[in-house]
Amino acid sequence: MSREALLLATMFGIYNLGRWFAAEQTGSAFGNAYEVLALQRWLHLPKEASLQRAALQLPALIESANLYYAFVHFPITVVVLFWLGIRRPAAYPNIRWTLAAMSGLALIGHIAFPLAPPRMMPGLVDTGLAFGQSVYGSDRAGTVANQFAAMPSLHVGWAALIALSMILTTSSPWRWLWLAHPTITFAVMIVTANHYWLDGLAALFCWR
Repeated sequence: MSREALLLATMFGIYNLGRWFAAEQTGSAFGNAYEVLALQRWLHLPKEASLQRAALQLPALIESANLYYAFVHFPITVVVLFWLGIRRPAAYPNIRWTLAAMSGLALIGHIAFPLAPPRMMPGLVDTGLAFGQSVYGSDRAGTVANQFAAMPSLHVGWAALIALSMILTTSSPWRWLWLAHPTITFAVMIVTANHYWLDGLAALFCWR
């Protein structure tokens, strides 16, 4: 197994370890969710439910968002890491260990602050289940309960780091298009109700 594959497998294991711990804190997870929603209201952030209702008027958009959330996050990270290791070996170690450190910080957050995702809250739709594209399933006593590790969102954190890495290590004028990846990821996690605004914002500060 290559170093990149071993690193990603280790981080994935750490991530799921955090989910396992968080799954044991059901009461705290929902209590924390209401606190996050209250803080977002105080900050005057847009309501996830309102944005999702608008997006649900376009089923194709929701289906695309579900697929992006499920199938872009991990593969694009693997591909970029391999490319950096081959084409930018001087920059690669720092990026690799930043990714690992971010995942470690996320584990601490998941254990210290278990959080029920928006899709489990009143007024929001689990679009994965609604459109038959769920990566978590419907059993809240099993798979879905493990999703109480919502803060911070590694989807956003990894996407932002990958985009920044490609912008800083390449010189093409097209490199700025990499900003689309974290932007789309952030939008996708909101309309699919997988994360709150603050989950994404917290992730952006894990590697700063």
